[in-house]
Amino acid sequence: MQMPVNTFKQALAEQRPQIGLWLGLASGYCAELAANADFDWLLIDCEHAPNDLHSLLAQLQAVAPYQARPVVRPPVADAVLIKQYLDLGAQTLLVPMVDTADQARETVRATRYPPEGVRGVGSALARASRWNSIPGYLDQADEEMCLLVQIESREGLANLDEIATVDGVDGVFIGPADLSASLGHRGNPGHPEVQSAIEDGIARIRKAGKAPGILSANRELARRYLELGCLFVAVGVDTSVLMAGLRDLSASFKGGGADEVSPRGSVY
Repeated sequence: MQMPVNTFKQALAEQRPQIGLWLGLASGYCAELAANADFDWLLIDCEHAPNDLHSLLAQLQAVAPYQARPVVRPPVADAVLIKQYLDLGAQTLLVPMVDTADQARETVRATRYPPEGVRGVGSALARASRWNSIPGYLDQADEEMCLLVQIESREGLANLDEIATVDGVDGVFIGPADLSASLGHRGNPGHPEVQSAIEDGIARIRKAGKAPGILSANRELARRYLELGCLFVAVGVDTSVLMAGLRDLSASFKGGGADEVSPRGSVY
């Protein structure tokens, strides 16, 4: 059995834009539906969605046969959680609320085995190593890890240049929802000040030689970010797609227009 190649990391290194979808339904069945829709990557959200290790495992297993590559977002940059996610088979992480280069460096260490990092060695119990069925897993695992850090505050923006130069950080994701709140425009990521900060951030990430990423359910904005050089863009959220479809179906039979689901250009 061969070491699984991280094709998502490979695509970013080759500067091939990747189109993704946010998964918040915490269901393997729903994750497989999304994988069948031909997205390049799927974000399994353990920060704001009701996921635990078992539901995460089910989703990783569900999408494994498909082209779409899973990206897992932990609730916090915690080395213990990261160890568990990696042992389950996650190869790409999107870590939220990274405000400093020191935080980024510690997160890199959490994804690497000693001596380069602090990831605990438990491969005999790990799906990632196919329970020690992959020859040389411990020696090859680090190079297939893809770490994306999330900038979503004034402090993060101020430290962006230093964060983006941290060795082991493959990409920097700008979180428009929290960033807009931090800049005083909560719920309005389309505000000119927020958009200016995002566009400047994308340029700074690219200048550092790293892959910029973002989430926007606004198709015009998503295309704009791709034009600016974003390499991994999530273009929707499964909960919002379902909610919009359900409201539209209900309204078509009960009369009246469907309520606005995403006010003021929300990213969701």
